[in-house]
Amino acid sequence: MAAGSAGGGCAPAPLLLLGLVAAAGLGGEAARLYRPGEDPLTVLEAGTVRRALLNSSAAWVLQFYSSSCGHCIGFAPTWRALAGDVKDWESAIRIGVLDCGEEENYKTCKEYGILYYPTFRYFKAFTKQFTTGENYKAGSDRELQTVRQMMIDFLQNHSQESRPPACPPLDPIPSSEIASLFDKNSHHYTAIVVESSNSYVGREVILDLIQYENIMVRRVLNSDKAFLEKLGITSIPSCYLIYPNGSHGLINILKPLRSFFSSYLKSLPGVRRKLVSQLPLPKKQNKQEGTEIKAWKEFDKAKLYMADLESGLHYLLRVELATHKTLEGAELKTFKDFVTVIAKLFPGRQPVVKLLETLQEWLVSLPLDKIPYDAILDLVNNKMRISGIFLTTHVQWVGCQGSRPELRGYTCSLWKLFHTLTVQAAVRPKALINTGFEDNPQVVLQIMRRYIQHFFGCKACAQHFEEMAKESMDSVKTLDKAVLWLWEKHNVVNDRLAGDPSEDPKFPKVQWPTPDLCPECHDEIKGLHSWNEAQVLQFLKHHYHNENILYKYTEGQKTSGNKDNKILDQQNMLDSKSQVLDKLIANNGPVRDRGKNAIESVIHKETKPSVSFLGIGFSSIDMSLCVVLYVASSLFLMIMYFFFRMRSKRWKVRYYRLGV
Repeated sequence: MAAGSAGGGCAPAPLLLLGLVAAAGLGGEAARLYRPGEDPLTVLEAGTVRRALLNSSAAWVLQFYSSSCGHCIGFAPTWRALAGDVKDWESAIRIGVLDCGEEENYKTCKEYGILYYPTFRYFKAFTKQFTTGENYKAGSDRELQTVRQMMIDFLQNHSQESRPPACPPLDPIPSSEIASLFDKNSHHYTAIVVESSNSYVGREVILDLIQYENIMVRRVLNSDKAFLEKLGITSIPSCYLIYPNGSHGLINILKPLRSFFSSYLKSLPGVRRKLVSQLPLPKKQNKQEGTEIKAWKEFDKAKLYMADLESGLHYLLRVELATHKTLEGAELKTFKDFVTVIAKLFPGRQPVVKLLETLQEWLVSLPLDKIPYDAILDLVNNKMRISGIFLTTHVQWVGCQGSRPELRGYTCSLWKLFHTLTVQAAVRPKALINTGFEDNPQVVLQIMRRYIQHFFGCKACAQHFEEMAKESMDSVKTLDKAVLWLWEKHNVVNDRLAGDPSEDPKFPKVQWPTPDLCPECHDEIKGLHSWNEAQVLQFLKHHYHNENILYKYTEGQKTSGNKDNKILDQQNMLDSKSQVLDKLIANNGPVRDRGKNAIESVIHKETKPSVSFLGIGFSSIDMSLCVVLYVASSLFLMIMYFFFRMRSKRWKVRYYRLGV
């Protein structure tokens, strides 16, 4: 997993201002993986993607990526080079990108069913209705040439009615049709590329020349040997040229390559680029040209920041999980186990822990084989208005901030989160009692492995982690060893990604902890560096301990105001409960009583402690103390009453006898 981040758009500013901003140490939002107006491709967003694809006169190949995905960062130069290589094809097929790591694009990527990054989809021309497109089917082969050839196949698969008007015929023509063109005057050149059936050179040259006038390019296969011999063609691919005056002959070039053929044909007298306007793109509506540049946050690298952990949870629950419309089978089991462990071990603020505990209780109580993600999101967003639960709704990277928006961020926070969980499991082993995980020293590692396998967006990163897990995770026999295993594998990843395009130049991938953070962790044996693992373990238990967490930059919880707002909250809570039930019924059929009781128990159990007494908000502890004091006071008064009552009776009897 490579470090990454999420960020906003570009804020236009003079070059001098940008230089001053950079010098001042601000984390500029202008830099993205792909730059509108600078890169030879189309940068789409939630507000433009549908209007760009629907009824387009050109086909599209679109990359859905995430700015936090290290593999996407590494692939960006290849995709940019491909776009430049086929720039002349754009009237027939266009290349675009959409960043699923941008908050405004979360919902759009979900609608297109994007599960992993990068994902490549083809969209045919003149599409009338919404479609999720056709998946790129070349497996893991994403070399420039392979993708370019897949684009050609996609264009050829268009029907005659839906084929882009700018795209000429790509199928080979019979040799008899070529012979009929000889010795006839024409207004244009006709170039014939002769090639084998599995060659793409001819089709590539045809598309290279569609922006040029006074020339027509066709292709013919080398199956008619007699015809080739008549033309004097002895090798393939070759190019035979018919001039406007009807003369014809084989052209001589240094190398039989696409670039040589295209360059020669573009340089012919009278062949020039067509004067055509750029294909229009829909503009974004109701949004400013840029966004505010975020100020750099100073931080202590020896500390752990709760803002990073909470931002990671926000992204995990609201963005990464959102790519799955429904959780079932192994995915649902993984998510339930993940929530159980994090609810017990997360060293967070009470509102966040309470949210995780509420989510965990709700998941465990539901007797369903599948759960719609929207129902989970409603609880995470507290649609039921349960008092005292809260999770930030946006990212606020501190120790995980990158020098550019696409660097570090979420993957950094995910590492920190699981490091924290391994340490918490080691220092608080009793926290997992009665969860079914108390006797499993690999519990956090196994859940991390399953989570990355089922949910982590970067597929290549997930495959690398799975390889490491298969190699040695089974050797972990204690909770302390689990802490060290994850630390060791994180350093393996750092070593592999050192010098990678996903590496942040301000935060180079090094072996961690560095000597300035933990000098005792480093030793030398016979002149070679070695780790003192006992000291490393001690350092990790300190670094990821509750007492080393800083709460600076965390978002505060917004509280309800007056009595009217609280009454409105109660009504919203009841309405939201009905909505959650409706979503579960829509996905699973009628929900059994136990399922309804699970939802109701979450609401009632969590709202009771926050009941307002005489207009004053009391916590569950406050109310418990009040009840104890009330009962004790009542008992005391009753005892005193009976005591004085008995003394009064005895006094009256004695007084009566003395009178007699």
